[in-house]
Amino acid sequence: MSDVSKIMFVMRKAPYGTIYSFEGLETVLIMGAYEQDVSLLFVDDGVYSIKKGTDTTPLGIKNFSPTFRVLEGYDIEKLYIDKESMDSRGLTLDDFVVEPEVLDKEQIAKLMEEQDVLFPF
Repeated sequence: MSDVSKIMFVMRKAPYGTIYSFEGLETVLIMGAYEQDVSLLFVDDGVYSIKKGTDTTPLGIKNFSPTFRVLEGYDIEKLYIDKESMDSRGLTLDDFVVEPEVLDKEQIAKLMEEQDVLFPF
């Protein structure tokens, strides 16, 4: 039995106005230090977590979306995005600070079944 677990973080919530996305990012970075098989999926309003150019000035908080670029330095390279969530919000891969792999609902369901642990944020 392997000591490496397949762990998927599912970013579902809008990045600003709640702590979910920021806390999810912090948790992903921590897990990356433990040499697990970590992946990250962006669905629903979670797709905004990696959107370029978000102006957070009116909220009085710092835009943390560029921080997702450091994931590669933690050997977290499995980034996925739900095609329907992206399309319904009028977004394309050019709109993001990282380049996730675009998956449809069936591909996402299959990928989720392969995981040992799912963490929703």
